[in-house]
Amino acid sequence: MNKTVKTGKEQPADYFLDITGEVCPLTFVKTKLLIESMSAGQTAEVLLQGKEPLDNVPRNVTDHGHTVLSLEPVDPDGAAHGDPHGPHRLLLQKA
Repeated sequence: MNKTVKTGKEQPADYFLDITGEVCPLTFVKTKLLIESMSAGQTAEVLLQGKEPLDNVPRNVTDHGHTVLSLEPVDPDGAAHGDPHGPHRLLLQKA
């Protein structure tokens, strides 16, 4: 079961990773390396784009026991205008 939690007010993440220029499987490899460097309870914001990273990274995060706090488009209007795989912000918390 995927754990996705929507929090009403977002706080700054402890870490930031931009993987918009990467392709699978490097997108999750880099995310996993970041998570391994974090302490339990810390959060990370990961900037990602593309169908495969948007499908795979959040799923792999939850499959490894961590929590996806949110996954939202950087430009909500962009998704509404034909680019559903454009840049997204993934906020995760290490278990």
